[in-house]
Amino acid sequence: MIMFRIGLGYDSHRLIQGPPLILGTVPVECELGPAAHSDGDVVLHALTDAILGAIAAGDIGEHFPDDDPRWKDAPSRIFVEHAITLAAKLGYHVGNCDITLLTEAPKLTPYKQKIIDSIAGILGVEASCVSLKAKTAEGLGSIGRGEGIASLATVMLTKGV
Repeated sequence: MIMFRIGLGYDSHRLIQGPPLILGTVPVECELGPAAHSDGDVVLHALTDAILGAIAAGDIGEHFPDDDPRWKDAPSRIFVEHAITLAAKLGYHVGNCDITLLTEAPKLTPYKQKIIDSIAGILGVEASCVSLKAKTAEGLGSIGRGEGIASLATVMLTKGV
């Protein structure tokens, strides 16, 4: 019997001067970066939560608490890899994911394919199984004022395929 599980993840960070902006492991040229304990990759944080949610395994903060010095400046790729490993132990693998990134700047068109390819590599899927959309907040709220960045991710896990 084929089984599917779906998860939804979300992450957001304030943007500040100093740290680099990394999205889906790809460094993005920007004057501002995330105020975060790890590398602050909102795309991979949302994806991690989506995978954990799909297998009912809690959230990223339960697995990688931000008050634990081991995760200071940690690359977010390890968070996704951990979630994938937990899913695999239950017999699931990623079928596809759909990610929406909310930011006013920078424009992400030059980076989108690199981010998609990076995520596909981490998940072990074809690039055609990774959707990435970039949206602005049209000037509304903290994201619209350029003070923050956020990401939503949906993932479908399959078992028996």
